[in-house]
Amino acid sequence: MPLARIDLIRNATTERVKIVSEVVYKAMIEIAGVPQHDKFQIITRHASDEIVYPAEGYLGQNYSRDLILIQVTWVGGRSIEVKKKFYQQIADEIHERAGVRKDDVWISLVESNREDWSFGGGIMQYAPK
Repeated sequence: MPLARIDLIRNATTERVKIVSEVVYKAMIEIAGVPQHDKFQIITRHASDEIVYPAEGYLGQNYSRDLILIQVTWVGGRSIEVKKKFYQQIADEIHERAGVRKDDVWISLVESNREDWSFGGGIMQYAPK
């Protein structure tokens, strides 16, 4: 039941957007155990002044105008090892398939509870029983 928000520079090609979308979804299924067809993504392209990052880098990472910000909100409980594999697979595949530097793949996870989701109809589909 994750929701992925993917933010890229405005001139990102349609092919790059498609690759990033596919890579994030694939990692959700293969690494995080998300059910197939549970694909909810919001992809936004931004003007160059709308993605702000430290020009001097941060924690040993150096960013460029190709920076891709990926934020995934999902139900908590996955291990640190699963999260590490998730980050790595996404960075590796975006680099391999779209030519984006791994430093330019920035990922944040937001954890929630099952009852924090409604998939429509005003219903808490995963309400506690």
